[in-house]
Amino acid sequence: MTPLAGQPILTAKQMRAAEDAAIANGATVESLMARAGQEIATVVRRLAGALPILILCGPGKNGGDGYVAARILRTAGLDVRVAALADPKTDAAKAARTDWAGPVEDYASAEPAPILVDAVFGTGLTHDLEASASRKLSMLVGSAQLAIAVDLPSGVATDDGKTLGDVPFFHLTLALGAVKPSHLLQPAARHCGAVRVLDIGVANQPDAYVLTRPALPEPGPDAHKYIRGMVAVVGGAMPGAARLASIAAMRAGAGYVLLLADTPGPPDAVVHMPFSDHAIADPRIGALLVGPGLGRDDGAKRKLQAALATSHPLVIDGDALHLLALADIAGRETPVILTPHAGEFDAVFGPSNASKIDRARAAAIRSGAILVFKGADTVIAAPDGRVRVAQAGSSWLSTAGTGDVLAGAIAAVLSAGLDPLDAAAAGVWLHADAARRLGPAFIADDLALALTAARASA
Repeated sequence: MTPLAGQPILTAKQMRAAEDAAIANGATVESLMARAGQEIATVVRRLAGALPILILCGPGKNGGDGYVAARILRTAGLDVRVAALADPKTDAAKAARTDWAGPVEDYASAEPAPILVDAVFGTGLTHDLEASASRKLSMLVGSAQLAIAVDLPSGVATDDGKTLGDVPFFHLTLALGAVKPSHLLQPAARHCGAVRVLDIGVANQPDAYVLTRPALPEPGPDAHKYIRGMVAVVGGAMPGAARLASIAAMRAGAGYVLLLADTPGPPDAVVHMPFSDHAIADPRIGALLVGPGLGRDDGAKRKLQAALATSHPLVIDGDALHLLALADIAGRETPVILTPHAGEFDAVFGPSNASKIDRARAAAIRSGAILVFKGADTVIAAPDGRVRVAQAGSSWLSTAGTGDVLAGAIAAVLSAGLDPLDAAAAGVWLHADAARRLGPAFIADDLALALTAARASA
């Protein structure tokens, strides 16, 4: 069982291709099913102890995996029951059911068990469960001490984070072979509980991965403030937002933070200077952040255009996203990172029913910028198609100013000269780690300060 961080993410189509490639290289559908069932049984045996187990099997490969796991668990001496929603439809699943020597109960009349394993539907489901089947699954999951989903909870679409009907909440989901988008995208992800990956012997070459702890360089003996990175933050109508971003940039490791605003304030470590074309042109600036608290008036527009006229790497956030024309950043030679939440994303790129991963990737390609599509399921995408998806962070991040802190953290890492996708991913990770350390009911000021400890652990 492998944790998610750093794991590849495969869509249903990519997973089928990976399985087909394994079969072309000598595996069989039956051998893959045997491997999956063995891995499932190993986890369930370890977690169940002596408690009775009920495995729910569907008509496809997921159900076949369930029959294999049930056989292995019973052979090991555990108390296992199997209930089927429907008869197997594939040859491999039929063989797996035949090899299960015990009775097969009717799904609709199955009684609960302390350990519930859902192997009804996994990857590739495209329709709602029938209402009666959904209600029964919810009852069995709710009655269990531990509810485990195989690959995905039944009723979850694979690729876009959507739920197909009323899906119960599981304690654990065992991802077969690779992480799927809906293990991370909301609202489906919250129904999965903890997600762990099982190796079923399938190789893959994805372009999307789960966000992992960054490897950030520490200052060497010859380091000085400009080597560590100089961040300039453009202030505006709401000075507190730019100040939060400035503190965050410094706490995330920047060596020098310049706040270009007319309203000075603490901390003293941040250098304050009125905004001017001369100040913004300083060649030592490693990353220029514009947007937090900027406003949307003519003055804000002029500041954004001045920022765009520089050759500095840019982080564009908040109000600046509403003022931005994509033509302004087209063909830009230095990196641009855009950090929209859902409303800002729609304002810049338009609404869509596509998955968040697909939307972020398409927006990155269209704009030529790194996209940090924020939310409970933050997606980071590059114009070359690479994607990183963050695991769910603290729900207490839903408070004013935390986006400004994120923008400052990203600017700090970008200013040190990292690859822009890596810089954006590192900023997202630092932001989430700082929130984790704080627990409940923090405010954005606390979050900015907590970046020091997060940066120390990276």
